[in-house]
Amino acid sequence: MAWDFETEPEFQRQLDWIDQFVREEVEPLDYLLDNPYDIHNPRNKKIVPRLQAEVKRRGLWACHLGPELGGQGYGQLKLALMNEILGRSRFAPIVFGCQAPDSGNAEILAHYGTPEQKEKYLYPLLNNEIVSCFSMTEPHAGADPKMFTCRAELDGDFWVINGEKWFSSNARFASFLIVMAVTDPEAPPYQRMSMFLVPSDTPGIRIIRNVGLGTERGEGDHAYIRYEDVRVPRDNLLGKRGQGFEVAQTRLGGGRIHHAMRTVGQVKKAFDMMCERVLSRQTQGEVLANKQMVQEQIADSWIEMEQFRLLVLRTAWRIDKYKDYRLVRKDIAAVKALMPQVYYNVVSRALRLHGALGISNEMPFSSQIIESFVMGLADGPTEVHKVTVARQVLREYTPAAGLFPTAHIPAQREKAIQKYAQLLELEVGNL
Repeated sequence: MAWDFETEPEFQRQLDWIDQFVREEVEPLDYLLDNPYDIHNPRNKKIVPRLQAEVKRRGLWACHLGPELGGQGYGQLKLALMNEILGRSRFAPIVFGCQAPDSGNAEILAHYGTPEQKEKYLYPLLNNEIVSCFSMTEPHAGADPKMFTCRAELDGDFWVINGEKWFSSNARFASFLIVMAVTDPEAPPYQRMSMFLVPSDTPGIRIIRNVGLGTERGEGDHAYIRYEDVRVPRDNLLGKRGQGFEVAQTRLGGGRIHHAMRTVGQVKKAFDMMCERVLSRQTQGEVLANKQMVQEQIADSWIEMEQFRLLVLRTAWRIDKYKDYRLVRKDIAAVKALMPQVYYNVVSRALRLHGALGISNEMPFSSQIIESFVMGLADGPTEVHKVTVARQVLREYTPAAGLFPTAHIPAQREKAIQKYAQLLELEVGNL
C-alpha cells in the first residue's frame, strides 16, 4: 500500500527553484508589461525570451508535453505542484511554455494535425514563436453545443465557415484559430460538429470587438468574431467529420484541471497578502491579527484553500493513475465546481481586510473577484459540473455490505431485535 503526501527531494529542489525564479524574475513583469500573448511587442521581446531560455536550460520548458515534442512528459501531479507556483503570475505560464489556450491547442494538433500542419503551426506554437486561439463558444448557445449555429459546409475541396463565436481568447494576437462548427445538423447532438484549423489571415474573419472583463479599460482579450464565407482547405478538418465534440474533450479535460492548478496559486497569493496585512496593520491599539473575527477569516480561508488544493492534487494523482480523463470525470467536475467559490471566498476576505486599499486598482483583488466568476463560467458553468458530479456519484453508488435502503429500516430493526433479543435480556437482567 502506498499513501504519501511528500514530494521527492529531487523534484522539490526544482519546485524551490521555480518558486524563487517566479518571485524574483517573473512576477515583476506583471507590473511592467501589458499582455503576455503580445509576443511581438518590443518590450516583451526584450525580457520574456531571455527568461524562457533560462527555463529551457533548466529543463522545465513545456513540461506537460512528451519528450518527442520538447517537454518532460510530467504527469498531472507534478504539473499541479508546478502550476500552483506559476499561477501566481500572468507571465509565468508563457515563460514556462504552458499557457492556455496554446497548450490545449497543441494537444489537438499533436493528435489530429497533418505533418504539414504540425510543421507550420504546432512546432512554432510550442516554441512560443506564435500564439493561437480556441474559438468554440457562441453568443446564444452558452455551454450547450447542441445550440451551436456556426456552420461549415463542404464546397468542392474547401470548407466554408459562416457564423459567430464569442469569447475567443487572444484572437487578436493569434496566428491561427481552432474553430468548432456544425457540419451535420441532422446528426445526433454530439456528432453534429467538426473542428477546423483556420489561419488568422484567412479572408472573412472579422473581429467585431475585443471584449474586456469587468474593470478592464480599452480593448480586452476575448474576441467576438464573425466568420463570413471563410474558406479553408478540406484537409484543415481536425479529426473526422462529426468528431468535433470528442476533439474538444482532448483539451477540455486537461484544461479544466490546469485552470484549477493555477487557481490554487492565485488563492495562495491572496491568502499571503491577507496574512501580511493582518500582521502589519494596527487598529484600536493592536494588530488586526489579534482580533477574533479576523482570526476566523484567516482560519476559514486556510481550511478552504487546503481542502481545494488537496482535491486538485488527488484529482491529478487519479489522472496519472488511470491515464483516462473519462475515468476521472467526476473528480474533474468536482474541482471545477469548487474552484470559483473558494477563489471568491478567500479573495473577498483579503479585499475586506485591506479596507479602502483593497478595492483600489493598486491591489489585485478586484480583478481576482472578476476572475473567480470567470472560473465559474469558463469550460462549462459550475451548475453543469455539479450535475455531472451528482450523476456520477449516483451511478456508481452501491450500498455498503449490511446497509439497506431507508424504506427497509423497520423490517431490519425487527430482525435485529429478534437476533439479539436473548442476549440483550441477559445484559438487561445483569444491570
